[in-house]
Amino acid sequence: MQIKISAPANIEASILLPASKSISNRVLIINALGKGNYVPDNLSECDDTRVMIKALSSVDESIDIMAAGTAMRFLTAYLSVSEGTRNITGTKRMQERPIRLLVDSLRGLGANIEYVNNSGCPPLRIEGRKLTGDYVTLRGDVSSQYISALLMIAPTLKNGLTLQLNGKVISKPYINLTLQLMRDFGAVADWMDSNCIRVLPKPYASVPFTVESDWSAASYWYQIVAFSENAQVELLGLFPNSYQGDSRVAELFTLLGVDTNFTSRGVVLKKIERFTDRFEHDFINEPDLAQTFVVTCALMNVPFRFSGLQSLKIKETDRIAALITELSKLGYVLRETDDSTLSWDGERTRENVCPIIDTYEDHRMAMAFAPACLKIPALIINEPQVVSKSYPGYWNDLSKAGFSVTEVR
Repeated sequence: MQIKISAPANIEASILLPASKSISNRVLIINALGKGNYVPDNLSECDDTRVMIKALSSVDESIDIMAAGTAMRFLTAYLSVSEGTRNITGTKRMQERPIRLLVDSLRGLGANIEYVNNSGCPPLRIEGRKLTGDYVTLRGDVSSQYISALLMIAPTLKNGLTLQLNGKVISKPYINLTLQLMRDFGAVADWMDSNCIRVLPKPYASVPFTVESDWSAASYWYQIVAFSENAQVELLGLFPNSYQGDSRVAELFTLLGVDTNFTSRGVVLKKIERFTDRFEHDFINEPDLAQTFVVTCALMNVPFRFSGLQSLKIKETDRIAALITELSKLGYVLRETDDSTLSWDGERTRENVCPIIDTYEDHRMAMAFAPACLKIPALIINEPQVVSKSYPGYWNDLSKAGFSVTEVR
């Protein structure tokens, strides 16, 4: 399937953003571990959350989480401490994504986990049991989802958990998000120092909880305003004291000419003067914003150097390679260094006459490139349905804002 996107001359819209996938999936695991009487309110309607809800309510021996990496990691830990023996699998790409570090850590706590096919990757066979270990040491530069998976089961362990992270800790806001949500449900968990977290063996409480809107989803609307000559966009459900690390998008887009005004309903985005002619940033704490800023800077002719991108190589696709390939279609020559840095120094090449953007089964590739239609008329996106992973209503919301979104036949 392909769609063609064309932009309106002026943009004025009020958009109800989807609920945060990051918060929804964490709250579902925590609530299940606490055997909660309340169903969390305003859960995300994205694929990843739907898969999580289905898995947590299923009594089947086999669980297919499809392409949901968050669900694979969180459920691997959850099933390790839950009664019964289950198999957990996913798409072909999911069966190539590494999970050994998490499995090794859980085994160190006493978990019984076997690889069904290839060692180090799903599918997994997990026999739930009471875990007796209380100490794990892990590299700090691994996916924060491994760390969050371990932290969330920690209150259920007999002696709690001390988690020692070695070296530089990446994506720290996502770890802090997990800790804050755990505390909201009654856990006692906090940093002992900059690399060590202690969780006491205090069970979760059952409490009502409402999920806030998604700042990652907001980033694509910031792009739209940055690219526009005349735009005002209201995003509902976003608030200044957010748990989400990606709320940093408001500060960062100031440099690219977008002002954020907080209201009682959310935020209003308006164009302002651009403040930078070159953008350098370490995305170690906001990796899900990287694609947004790479595409935005390139199409605004702002040279950039973005570091801290190592986790992008093990996402739904190798996002660094995908960005290099797709932006080359638009005439931009990007450079990768050290498997963690992506830069553009202004070098151009001949662009494709009618560029068609591939999405690589990656929702963020589709959503980060769609606003480029403001710079490139009649842009075509392949497999646009991938947005259902985190923002199912994205194309409908673009239509509400005046964009033309039509299927190519």
